Amino acid sequence: MNVPFIIIAAFAVIAVSAVTIFVTPFDTTIPLPAPRETFKNNKNGTNSGVLLVAQNLEVPWAIDIAKDGRIFFTERMGRIRIIDTQGNLIDEPAANIRVEQTAEGGLLGLVLHPNFTENHLLYVYHTYTNKSKLYNKVLMLTEKKNKIIESKVIIDSIPGAQVHDGGRIKFGPDGKLYISTGDATIPELAQNTKSLAGKILRLNSDGTVPDDNPFLGSPVYSYGHRNVQGLAWHFKTKQLYATEHGPSGNDEINIIKAGSNYGWPIEECKGSGQFEESEFCFNPAIAPTGVTIPINNNLGYQNDLIFATLKGSHLRDIDLKSRTQSNILVGYGRLRDVIEAPDGSLFILTSNKDGRGTTQTDDDKILRILKPD
Repeated sequence: MNVPFIIIAAFAVIAVSAVTIFVTPFDTTIPLPAPRETFKNNKNGTNSGVLLVAQNLEVPWAIDIAKDGRIFFTERMGRIRIIDTQGNLIDEPAANIRVEQTAEGGLLGLVLHPNFTENHLLYVYHTYTNKSKLYNKVLMLTEKKNKIIESKVIIDSIPGAQVHDGGRIKFGPDGKLYISTGDATIPELAQNTKSLAGKILRLNSDGTVPDDNPFLGSPVYSYGHRNVQGLAWHFKTKQLYATEHGPSGNDEINIIKAGSNYGWPIEECKGSGQFEESEFCFNPAIAPTGVTIPINNNLGYQNDLIFATLKGSHLRDIDLKSRTQSNILVGYGRLRDVIEAPDGSLFILTSNKDGRGTTQTDDDKILRILKPD
């Protein structure tokens, strides 16, 4: 694949790019790819390949784009926000949801129903407290004129904690809703198929359990996960890829198979007859998060795996055919989510105000990567 460009924030090229390394399950250690090309600043002093869409946000966590052109995203404090078809951030949130905002919990995942234009349904994942204990739930919401007017719980009592809450929700090509959960800091729950913790769950859009799930009557689709943070399907192969945080390194990208066990906390990265082997494994930790596999080739990344990183502070591309890796974006700090727009551009959320980053001017932001002129 011909990687067409690499974008670096004009104000900061992160030094860590030169020293971070990754390890595949095949014990190959190579340096993190360095930026290949730097574009000149335009007359406004900003990079010609990056557009600032919104700023001064409070820990944006997940983003989705409606067919009508509106952009929906969550802020971890409990707000659902909308950017209108003219590109303006609407001041009044579509909803303020009462959440328990912990170290990693709060209002997390968001996804629009595949038929959102017709039914105006969207889904969010959030942390809450019940009798001093933390849990997570998924709500199905109804939108009208940029406001949430109805809500329904479709799955509840997902174990929660200060950290390891999972939270990514996406619709698959099969029309089913996939939900990532964390181990809620109790690692053994990940191996217990009766628990909702440390899993990828699969539901019908109304919250019922699909008849063809691997465990009869259960929403559990895969297990043995520590803290899955990103989900994306390959357009051609229909394979599901998931990004996952390791304990101190051993961050993983896995191909998810129905009913399979991904090893946590017994094994990390390297599989065995009992556990699935990770497709990619990263040491030291880069904390991979939101992921997308572009359908459009406008930027030259069609069918590649592109994912954001928190600790790594870069947007990375993996050519799934050659397995070569390169950096697309560095210099904007911690990155939480990435999504492909219908025109092939990429939208990225920064996460510098999440308590673990160094804030930059006007953080947090939504950025858009365009093909430079």
